[in-house]
Amino acid sequence: MPSLPESGDPYNDSDALLGHYERIRGRSVELSATLAPEDMVVQSMSDVSPTKWHLAHVTWFFERFVLKAHVPRYREFHSGYDYLFNSYYYTAGDMHSRPCRGLLSRPTVDEILRYRAHVDRHIVDLISSADDAAAFLITLGLNHEQQHQELLLTDIKHVLSQNPLDPAYREDAAPPSAAEAGPLAWIELPGGVMEIGAEEEGFRFDNETPRHRVWLEPCSVASRPVTNGEFLAFVEDGGYRRPELWLSDGWATVLERGWQGPLYWREGDTNFTLGGLKPLDMDAPVTHVSYYEADAFARWAGRRLPTEAEWEVVARGRPVNGNFVESGRLHPAATDVDGQEQFFGDVWEWTASPYLPYPGFRPLAGSLGEYNGKFMCSQMVLRGGSCVTPADHVRDTYRNFFYPHQRWQFSGLRLAKDL
Repeated sequence: MPSLPESGDPYNDSDALLGHYERIRGRSVELSATLAPEDMVVQSMSDVSPTKWHLAHVTWFFERFVLKAHVPRYREFHSGYDYLFNSYYYTAGDMHSRPCRGLLSRPTVDEILRYRAHVDRHIVDLISSADDAAAFLITLGLNHEQQHQELLLTDIKHVLSQNPLDPAYREDAAPPSAAEAGPLAWIELPGGVMEIGAEEEGFRFDNETPRHRVWLEPCSVASRPVTNGEFLAFVEDGGYRRPELWLSDGWATVLERGWQGPLYWREGDTNFTLGGLKPLDMDAPVTHVSYYEADAFARWAGRRLPTEAEWEVVARGRPVNGNFVESGRLHPAATDVDGQEQFFGDVWEWTASPYLPYPGFRPLAGSLGEYNGKFMCSQMVLRGGSCVTPADHVRDTYRNFFYPHQRWQFSGLRLAKDL
C-alpha cells in the first residue's frame, strides 16, 4: 500500500483532512444542485451512470472500505446498498448490473442524501482519531470522489444531450471566449534516459508508481492542444471518409457508428455544451474525440500523438494552472495568457501509450487492488486533466485511461513529431 503523505501535506493533519473531507463531499452535492430529481435517475448509455448513483457510490466507498474496517460496531445505513452501489469490486461481493443502474427508481435522491449524511457523520467522528491506514483510505476516498465529480458532469452532459430541447445543466456554462489559440509552437525534447512516475512522498494512485527509467528518442511536442478549427479542417478534407488515415478498429468503428465529427458537434458550426447549444469556438481545444479520431487527425496532419512518457517529461515542472472545474466555464477554451503553454486542464489528451503497469508495479492490497490494476488491458492513457477536473486532483504523473472508442469524456489531443 502506498504510504501516507509525508508531514507537511494537508492530508497528514487531522484538521486539514477534515477540511478537505467537508469541502470535497460538499462539492459533489453542489454539482447536483441545478438538477431535478428526474435528471438524476437517467442512464443514457451503459458507460453513463445516473447522477444519484454517483452520489451513492462514492458514499458506499467510504462505508465499505473505511467505516466497516475501522469503526467497531459500525451499523450500515442499508444492507442492500452494498449490492446496489458496488461498482466493480468483485472481491467485495456481488453487484447490480452496470447497464441497469438507470432502472433504479429507488432509493430516491432524498434517501441517498440521507445516506451521505449518515456516512459523513461517522467519517467526521473517525478523522480525529484515525490511524495512518484509515487516514490513507479517507484520502483515497476523497480522490476517488473527485474522479466521480468529473464523471457526474460528463455523464449528465450525455444525458441532457439526448433531449431534443437541448437543455442546459447550467445556463452560464460555456460562455463566449475572446481568447485566441495563437500559433502552434514546438517544445524540443532531447533524447536519452529519463525518469517518469510519481515520487514516494505525497498522495498518488498506485498506477503512477514506481518511478522508473525510460529511453526517449529526440522529439518535439506541441505547445497546446489541437483546436476545433484545426479539427474542422480535417473533417472538411474528408477525414471521416478516408480509410487510409485510420487504424483498422477505428475505421470499423466509424462505419459502424456513422461518425462524421466529434461527439456533440451539430450542424451549423454549433456544439452541445453543459450550457446548452452554443456556437463552436474555433480557437478552443477540440473535445469529445476518441483515440481513433485523435490518431487519424495526427496522421492527416503528418504528425503523431506523444507517448505518455514524452508528455510527462515535457509537462514536468509546468504550473498546473489551466481551465479546471473551479473556473465555472465547464468547457474548453484557448488560454488567455500570452505565451502560456497549455498543458493542464481543458481536455484530457490522448497519448500513444497503452495503459500498462510500470516496471515493478504493485497494486494496493485487498479489494482496493481492483481500483486500477485490473484495467491495464486494451485501454489507452490520457494526460493533463480537463475543464471539469478539480484543479487539486491532477499532476504531471497522473494517468487517466479509457477504451480507444470512448469519447463522451472531455478528451482531446496534442501533436508530437520526431526530430
